[in-house]
Amino acid sequence: MEIFRRISREPLGLLGLVLVLIIVVSAVFANFLSPYDPIALNIMDRLQGPSSAHWLGTDQLGRDLFSRVLFGGQVALKVALISIAVALSVGVLLGMAAGFGPKWLDNCIMLFFDTIRSFPTVMFALATVALVGPSLTTVIAVIIVTSIPTYGRVVRTQTLTIKSNEFVLAERAMGVSTFRTLSRHILPNVIGPLIILASMDIPTVIALEAGLSFLGMGVKPPTPSWGSILNDGYTLIRNTPWPIIAGSIPLVLITLGF
Repeated sequence: MEIFRRISREPLGLLGLVLVLIIVVSAVFANFLSPYDPIALNIMDRLQGPSSAHWLGTDQLGRDLFSRVLFGGQVALKVALISIAVALSVGVLLGMAAGFGPKWLDNCIMLFFDTIRSFPTVMFALATVALVGPSLTTVIAVIIVTSIPTYGRVVRTQTLTIKSNEFVLAERAMGVSTFRTLSRHILPNVIGPLIILASMDIPTVIALEAGLSFLGMGVKPPTPSWGSILNDGYTLIRNTPWPIIAGSIPLVLITLGF
């Protein structure tokens, strides 16, 4: 309750919380909130503007854009939460091993991090998708691999700082195991900055998934994705602006919220 009281005193924090809750709730309960099947075709109602029947209009195949946006949120959150959670876990393990372990292990892990980060993220994603084919699993795997060095470097730096503190040196002198030292003293002190970093990375990851889907290298049709909605809107921009607007609004809101 104290957390919510503090957030309620900060207008921007409260606005961010409301935006995030709107996106998350609409995605989680998309099956109940969606008025139509997001992949159902209705050629007779194609390219309609917003109305009481279709709140955000329809696309070139008559599919309801509001329903597609809701289900696109499920894809976006699935990619973001799974990839960030896995990348954060692996980054924490590798970062603590690099910072607390012997010098040769630190050098090997840092070489791995430098190798991954030497490739631009978008180019690495495009190359990987081109090799193995577009799919949701491929997008998640690419994001995990490219995100691990970010978290690993932060954890390594924090671990190097903390392991020289007196309480850690005392524990090591007493013969406390490395696992206990890392889990009871190092990890609680490094996890705070990582949570903030992960929350800031969520909209970046969602934008990357949307970008790959926009290029046709992400989620396969007819699965709704904010990127594929934007792609449809781009090809139809001279006929109707509503697919572009429908695909852009959730990306803007979730970026501002997080």
